[in-house]
Amino acid sequence: MRELIRVPGVSDVTEAVGAPLSAAAKGGGLVFVSGMPPIDAQTKKVRTGITVAEQTELCMKNVKASLEAAGSSLDKVLKVNIYACNAAHYGTINKVYATFFKDGKYPARTFVPVAGWPMEFDVEIEAIALA
Repeated sequence: MRELIRVPGVSDVTEAVGAPLSAAAKGGGLVFVSGMPPIDAQTKKVRTGITVAEQTELCMKNVKASLEAAGSSLDKVLKVNIYACNAAHYGTINKVYATFFKDGKYPARTFVPVAGWPMEFDVEIEAIALA
């Protein structure tokens, strides 16, 4: 069975811009988190004019919130994909990303440089976890 997950704050933004997606989907014992941009769940807006480190932190907080809304957690993440508009941000993103996983127990991961998005941000992060 498939369950679509709505995440307060995050889903408000994606719905407002008309993005045809769910923040997360749960099924088959897994949780799939859509690519999370640097959305500030409090203001319900994509944060612009902030550093890549701050963007990465917001993205990871949104991944965490999406997993928790689906009944999962960062401890259950199997795979992460990180998309960045510039490969030169690799070190900065890694530094922030690493703080979200305990004891260096990192999931499988892919880092993908991309051309950009239709909104003003530099990082987007998605994940797959156990339910």
